[in-house]
Amino acid sequence: MSGTTTHQRLEPGEPSPNVAAAATAPADSFWAVARSELEGLPGGGLNIACEAVDRHVQAGRGATVALRWRGKNGERRDFSYADLAGLSNRFANMLRRLGVGKGDRVCTLAGRIPELYIAALGTLKAGAVFCPLFSAFGPEPVRVRLSKSRARVLVTTALLYQRKVQAQRNDLPDLAQVLLADGGGAEPGVHSFQALLDAESDQFTIPFTAPEDWALLHFTSGTTGTPKGAIHVHEAIVAHRFTGRRVFELQPGDIYWCTADPGWVTGVSYGIIAPLACGATLVVDEADFDARRWYAILEQERVNVWYTAPTAIRMLMRVGAEAAQGCDLSALRFAASVGEPLNPAGVLWGQEALGRPFHDTWWQTETGAILIANRLGQELRPGSMGRPLPGITAAIVRRRPDGGVDLLDAGEEGELAVRIGWPSLFRGYLDDAERYRACFADGWYLSGDLATRDAEGYYWFLGRNDDVIKSAGHLIGPFEVESALLQHPAVAEAGMIGKPDAFAGHIIKVFVALKPGYVASAALHKELLGFARTRLGPAVAPRELEFMADLPKTRSGKILRRLLRDRELGLPLGDLSVLDADATPTG
Repeated sequence: MSGTTTHQRLEPGEPSPNVAAAATAPADSFWAVARSELEGLPGGGLNIACEAVDRHVQAGRGATVALRWRGKNGERRDFSYADLAGLSNRFANMLRRLGVGKGDRVCTLAGRIPELYIAALGTLKAGAVFCPLFSAFGPEPVRVRLSKSRARVLVTTALLYQRKVQAQRNDLPDLAQVLLADGGGAEPGVHSFQALLDAESDQFTIPFTAPEDWALLHFTSGTTGTPKGAIHVHEAIVAHRFTGRRVFELQPGDIYWCTADPGWVTGVSYGIIAPLACGATLVVDEADFDARRWYAILEQERVNVWYTAPTAIRMLMRVGAEAAQGCDLSALRFAASVGEPLNPAGVLWGQEALGRPFHDTWWQTETGAILIANRLGQELRPGSMGRPLPGITAAIVRRRPDGGVDLLDAGEEGELAVRIGWPSLFRGYLDDAERYRACFADGWYLSGDLATRDAEGYYWFLGRNDDVIKSAGHLIGPFEVESALLQHPAVAEAGMIGKPDAFAGHIIKVFVALKPGYVASAALHKELLGFARTRLGPAVAPRELEFMADLPKTRSGKILRRLLRDRELGLPLGDLSVLDADATPTG
């Protein structure tokens, strides 16, 4: 299957949203050069899907395999760049027929299936905003994100729709169309993805999309309130392609595998956009983690570059290096890690099992692309995040009471900050300008990550400066977890902490105070854990729960999660001057 795409400048129907000062800082000559290497659209436009797919077809590389999909039941399908161009054109035409316009949100709720990748690229071509949702979320996180994004279209499967969306359709008035990847539906507005796709032309004219037009919406957890929707624009492709080439050294024809789920930012930025923008062949495995299957994929597909997560690396370590014995991994030239700090043992274990050490990288949903990394050709310091990439200025800072920051010297502990102005910096939190402004001070983006910098400019992660935790590479904030438990009729209060875990990095533990008339018991303990899992899904639900008579709170009534955490870990409780004397941490 193939198709052609033409580019025509159209006046945008709506002006681009206001962009905060952080996003409009003058680009230096470095990023201007990186921008000049892209194809672009006539009239100064820019479109991520054009740079990821169409430019390769126009350059005569349409027959190159862009996506090699391996199904969990042994299926294998190849999609060339020409195939992806034609299929994404069909999807863009479908969106137009369904009345989806510029800036409208299109969500996906699916695992690593071909339809998700087609939908992502077609959405971007149409000028709509692509918003992936993690398929392991429970019904409540899915509802919150669909509602907050005001999604017009959802691409999912029949099973996921039935389990996580169908009963909540009345609570989602903006959701007009549901496209099922594996069939149709008897309900109004529920269609067969394939049937609608087949009815469309594989020719499409990309409307003019400005570099600052919205392209991606990624949800990330916060300490308070509903999940934050980080907005990224088409200009982000400049950083996606640059980091793909500079960090992974990707070239056309390389075989690349990113194991991240496409429901998270890594699975989009480096599981779709960056490798395709570099002309690589993207390996996609639908199945869940299995050590021997993974080693077989590395060998059979002759993978050159592998991007995975510390949790997966620790799981491989538990299986043992012998699982890789007999596998020819000679094609692998670079292995990297993302999502949370990788301990030195994991870095060095890569050398033993793969013949290559793992190189850690640092970035966030908000940064949109890798900013700090252990790169080839530089000294690898196990346990370090690495050094800033070209075009990136980082520092360790301390926030001042007046809202500014002070720069700290090497060896001092503080907050990791990055000088604003790189192309993939997020342009806002959806409907939350105040929270967005709080991320910046004195021309710096404040990451919320605590770190140090050594004398040679390597950065070392220490932890978070808030109550957000990382579990298996996923950021999880207390609000959603605590809110889900508070829906149970027995729960009066709930407080969440992250508890260190050898494999996941952290697991979620909750402390619960019961309402009058309810008594702590093993049966209620089991019921509450199941209640949370049903609503939140396994990726977000707490693994441990403890009953308390009262949760520690400030005099203003705010739960002191710090005290819960310190008590759990046996650490000194520190300053208790803010503690409400009537709400002491009792068991």
